[in-house]
Amino acid sequence: QVQLVESGGGLVRAGGSLRLSCAASGRTFSSYAMGWFRQAPGKEREFVATIIWSAASTLYADSMKGRFTISRDNARNTVYLQMNSLKPEDTAVYYCAASSSISQITIAAKSPDRYNYWGQGTQVTVSS
Repeated sequence: QVQLVESGGGLVRAGGSLRLSCAASGRTFSSYAMGWFRQAPGKEREFVATIIWSAASTLYADSMKGRFTISRDNARNTVYLQMNSLKPEDTAVYYCAASSSISQITIAAKSPDRYNYWGQGTQVTVSS
């Protein structure tokens, strides 16, 4: 069992930055791939980024490449999402997720169905 708690969301102006954190409980955190998804009102949950257990490989949604960076600290049981050059369209609830089935990065890692555990989400609002 893994419990995930996101933090770091808030209100920021367009062009600004935020760093989201996701703290995980459980001694097997380092064995899980960790992902970030987001969901805007009236829209489906959208893949943002994922990182495998060793941090050796990452995957980003095309619209986030070059602006967002996912990282993890297995000693702290924490995964991060650094978001730069934020745009109003980045406004959403951001969710952290853990997957026990993703051992290497493939297109399948973008699917929410591959993730076993989810956090409660943190709101990010970008004003224009």
